[in-house]
Amino acid sequence: MREFLQVLRESRQKISPEGNDDSPIEEVRLTVPTTDDPSQPCLTFRCWVLGCIFCVMLAFVNQFFGYRTNQLSISSVCIQIVALPIGRWMALVLPKKMIKVPLTNWSFSMNPGPFTMKEHALITIFAGSGAAGVYAVHIVTIVRAFYQRSIHFFAAFFLTQTTQLLGYGWAGIFRNFLVNSPYMWWPGSLIQVSLFSRALNEEEKRPKGGVSRFQFFLIVLICSFAYYIIPNFFFPAISYLSFICWIWKKSIVAQQIGSGSKGMGVGSIGIDWAVVTSWLGSPMAAPPFVLLNILAGFIMLVYIVMPFAYWFNLYDARTYQFFSSHLYEKGGKSYDLDRILDEKTFTLNVADYERYSKIHMSIFFASSYGLGFATLTATVSHVFLFQGAYMWKLWRQATSKAKEKVLDVHGRMMKTNYREVPQWWFYLILVVVTALSIFTCEGFGGQLQLPYWGIFLAMGMAFFFTLPIGVIAATTNQQPGLNIITEMVIGYMLPGEPLANVAFKTYGYISMSQALGFLSDFKLGQYMKIPPRSMFAAQLVGTLIANVTYFGTAWWLLETIPNICQPDKLPEGSPWTCPGDEVFYSASIIWGVVGPKRMFGPGSIYSTLNFYFLLGFVLPVIVWVFSRLFPDKKWIPLINFPVILGATGAMPPAKAVNFNSWLIVGFIVNYWVFKRNKRWWGRYAYVLSAAMDAGTGFMGVVTFFTLNNANVYSVNWWGGKADDYCPLAKCPTAAGAYSPEGCPAFQ
Repeated sequence: MREFLQVLRESRQKISPEGNDDSPIEEVRLTVPTTDDPSQPCLTFRCWVLGCIFCVMLAFVNQFFGYRTNQLSISSVCIQIVALPIGRWMALVLPKKMIKVPLTNWSFSMNPGPFTMKEHALITIFAGSGAAGVYAVHIVTIVRAFYQRSIHFFAAFFLTQTTQLLGYGWAGIFRNFLVNSPYMWWPGSLIQVSLFSRALNEEEKRPKGGVSRFQFFLIVLICSFAYYIIPNFFFPAISYLSFICWIWKKSIVAQQIGSGSKGMGVGSIGIDWAVVTSWLGSPMAAPPFVLLNILAGFIMLVYIVMPFAYWFNLYDARTYQFFSSHLYEKGGKSYDLDRILDEKTFTLNVADYERYSKIHMSIFFASSYGLGFATLTATVSHVFLFQGAYMWKLWRQATSKAKEKVLDVHGRMMKTNYREVPQWWFYLILVVVTALSIFTCEGFGGQLQLPYWGIFLAMGMAFFFTLPIGVIAATTNQQPGLNIITEMVIGYMLPGEPLANVAFKTYGYISMSQALGFLSDFKLGQYMKIPPRSMFAAQLVGTLIANVTYFGTAWWLLETIPNICQPDKLPEGSPWTCPGDEVFYSASIIWGVVGPKRMFGPGSIYSTLNFYFLLGFVLPVIVWVFSRLFPDKKWIPLINFPVILGATGAMPPAKAVNFNSWLIVGFIVNYWVFKRNKRWWGRYAYVLSAAMDAGTGFMGVVTFFTLNNANVYSVNWWGGKADDYCPLAKCPTAAGAYSPEGCPAFQ
């Protein structure tokens, strides 16, 4: 694993001579077995049962936690570990008798024999559909919980389905280039292959005096399950331990520096796995060089840019809260959106907007948008300079007329042993989903505000970007997003219409993202020698089940939890604050209601943020020049500005305490433990992460159904509040504004 991560960090890859029977990519040759047994069962009864159950479980838990203050996302790695012993147990106890399906000639066995690695891989891919999330649920949430408007049930349902399924069309169109070509090797898939073929399915001997991986998983899961009742109910305050605030209880500056939830978070940590993984995922998945780049980006924004901008009062920063995704009017009060929105048309009333106030952001929120602009151009610049020549070579080889002759051993085995998925299956899905998308947006009284031509424009952008971004993802493991581009394009074309903006963004951005997810899974299926038609069936059914579960869970929570996503109206200690949806809501106002021209255009308050586009483009050029001037300095190419600039892209809603805790755990496990005990790290690091996720998630669900349903959220004592006790970091005045004049340094 270490060798793989090390090679991945290098900008130049080694390619074997064309015509080599094995893969032309060295990393693939070192990781993927070149053997296959086509007789192994794959899409079995066990696969359907476990795949469906785990898909529903992941989708429910992830959406359930998606509305909470500390968001927890359980990945498919957890299922990858749990499915193996359960599948083997089913192979021992299920009857082997053939079952005939009534009125057909088809029959099947519930137990066709030993549980196979192909079943294991397909179950994980199936269940992984439930871990990916449904972006369109954000739209349903902001309409109902933030804008306080109704949305037709079927309009919301079809929106979640069509935005997730449209990507199948692009996946089918580009799979010959991005999957069948051996030069498009999808580095991220190799970690999964390593886990399947080596870490989990090899015969494991329990070390003397030690435990097996599954035993370790169960021990950690039970401990994590038992422990999470402490930060989740008995002692929520340990999620935000901000020691500086306890020492200087009346100093605004000290609390802005030390607050983990409202400030810079110096010395703040959270003893809570949900805090560690919220917004950032598992720290075990980040190698040390990535941790260092993220640490550099975090320090640059939080400890350098932010203090300078705030205390020099750029953009009137000191008038507003230090760290917030809220939107404000000029005086510092929360922005009253009802004063500028036309109630009947749900669009911007320009005259009312001009009379009322321009929108102002906290300096942190404004800076995060600037860094988003910089990340976009830095990605283009970095990939062109460091990977351009390599990707062009791969692209020429992938599109060569002689590409059939350069199929690697994996492609030839798949072509020889299994039937390919007909191209018309993908085209049919594309046509049907396009028609449903137009019906969704034009029907139901036009609630989504997006006209039919907006669907075609979003599809055009997704089609245009899927191939180049797919090449980047398939060769460098980086995937630039289209959210800012799509928001900006439709914001200029349809200003003042918030739902049109978010719907267009979702159709354009998510259909491309989904396509790349499908293609990545197809490549994993090729490496694992899973029949393409079985892959297609599992992916399609898994996507449909996940969509229904995510939507159903969100609709149920929005219906049953009073004042969900409205922290000011929730009971004290309630976790249903929806921080991710709040950022999505603010973006819908910035890009949709007000529009990019009024927010970032010439003469606007934040027009200078456009210089971040230039900054992002130039910074990788500087690194590239230094790497050429000092070729012996191998650490210079590891300076990755797309990662550095995008490191804090999750802030807000992520807070400083999330980054502090994540970085600490990441360096302990992936540097200190790895350096001192590689054998332990190789056996247990990923298992530890999956078990912590599972135990925390299960306890969160149990707590909800046993306590939260009765409106009991915590024990009534000092530590029973999920707060870092830094009130002056927020510093509200009696009038509701955030002003130094209205908030004395000592109270």
